[in-house]
Amino acid sequence: MSARFFEDFAVGDRFGTAAAALDEQEILAFGRRYDPQPFHTDPAAATDSIYGGLIASGFQTLAAGFRQIWETGVFQGSSLGSPGLDELRWLKPVRPGDSLRVEGEVTEIRPSQSKPDRGIVRIAYRYLNQRDEVVLTFNAMHLLRRRG
Repeated sequence: MSARFFEDFAVGDRFGTAAAALDEQEILAFGRRYDPQPFHTDPAAATDSIYGGLIASGFQTLAAGFRQIWETGVFQGSSLGSPGLDELRWLKPVRPGDSLRVEGEVTEIRPSQSKPDRGIVRIAYRYLNQRDEVVLTFNAMHLLRRRG
C-alpha cells in the first residue's frame, strides 16, 4: 500500500493488513514486563483462570496490530502522531498461535482550523483472529500531514 497524505483519504475508505501470529514466548515476555497478571505470565496459573489458559495482554494485542497497520505503509511519510483513541474494547482473548489481521475504515476527515499543513483522519479499527472473530475494536484519530 502506498503512503497517503491527509487529502488522499475519504470517508468510507477501507484497508487491511496481512495476518501475523503471536507466540507463547512473546506473550510471556510482554506480560512479565508490562502486564504481570498471572493469565499473561504463567501458563499453569492461567489454566486456573477464567480464561482457561494463557492469553495475550490487551495492550500487547493493540500494539501488535498497530505495527501491522504501520507496515502497510499507508501512514509512512504523513503521520504526525495521534491525539488519542476512543472506545477501545477487548472483545475476545488472544491466545498463543492466534493469527491476527486488522481492518480499518475511515469515518471522519477534518482539516485543522489553526494549522493548515495538517488534519485529523478518524479510523474505526477491528482486529480479527484466524476464525474471523473480532477480538479488539477502537476508533483512532490520526494527525496527518497535508501535501505541499
